[in-house]
Amino acid sequence: MSGLPNAKQIEEWNGEKGKRWLEEYERVEWQLIPFGRRAMDQAALRTGERVLDIGCGSGETTLELARRVGPSGAAIGVDISRLLLDSARELARQAELPNVSFQEADAQTYPFAPASFDVVFSRFGVMFFENPDAAFRNLKAALRPGGRLSFVCWRSLQESEFFALPMAAALRRVPPPAPIDPDAPGPGAFANPDRMRGVLSRSGFTDIVIEPLDEKVGGWTLDETVETLTRMGPASALIGGAPQEVQQAIAADVREALKPLRDRVPQRRRLARERALLVPACGRPAFVPVIPRKRESSAVYPSSAAVLWIPACAGMTLLDDWRV
Repeated sequence: MSGLPNAKQIEEWNGEKGKRWLEEYERVEWQLIPFGRRAMDQAALRTGERVLDIGCGSGETTLELARRVGPSGAAIGVDISRLLLDSARELARQAELPNVSFQEADAQTYPFAPASFDVVFSRFGVMFFENPDAAFRNLKAALRPGGRLSFVCWRSLQESEFFALPMAAALRRVPPPAPIDPDAPGPGAFANPDRMRGVLSRSGFTDIVIEPLDEKVGGWTLDETVETLTRMGPASALIGGAPQEVQQAIAADVREALKPLRDRVPQRRRLARERALLVPACGRPAFVPVIPRKRESSAVYPSSAAVLWIPACAGMTLLDDWRV
């Protein structure tokens, strides 16, 4: 497998990384939903369109895309992880959506039928390509004339406490990792908008719009939040490789960093979940609803409660390929 493009990503997402994602599915998936919905809104999906969902993971985005284009349209989810696709297919079976399908494939190299999709979409699935230019040229070829590309990717990891807080806690206890190429495949690969714009332009896309997008993620108890922050994201490799007592110390540091934030939540707002937290983003405290714990693709928000939300900053890109 080592000679294949994206071999490292394929191995990781069919191994421990994929298993860990499934274990944390409820907490992580529902935190990412607002980002995906905003990118879908920007794509202005229409009834009857065919949509390609890149890096579809466990399928939540693909199911929502299918609902938006209706029975006369189609949503096809593509991912390199068989583990996640098995979960996606089960979710689709439960949802009883006939216009959904999934393909285990590497979007960088898979021979999609030329000009067969109206929209290419992705929620945090395009930052892992070994060769982004080749990948986006391949996706461009799959779009029909007048097709659109809409995706959301992370900005710099330092801008999001979701990533920065556990990393800072880890680096107080373990040696820093070896320097890495900021353009290497990973969550921050498209943090530089100039680089992103260059890749897309070279791949033949036009009318590129890149917008910052800040959302609130969370909605879990203190203990649950600590567990998620230390098991997911770039810091997890540092934390997971440390001795058990060091891991426990890092988790305690993360917990202490989050605990005082509960004091900023008015007591009258503590309605839906005991000991839920609110974390201010960019100095602007806010209240967000708790997302219910259920594997359904259309979120129903109950009455507002004080919950933990963590600054998570992304960049949203919309390309209208009208000049093909």
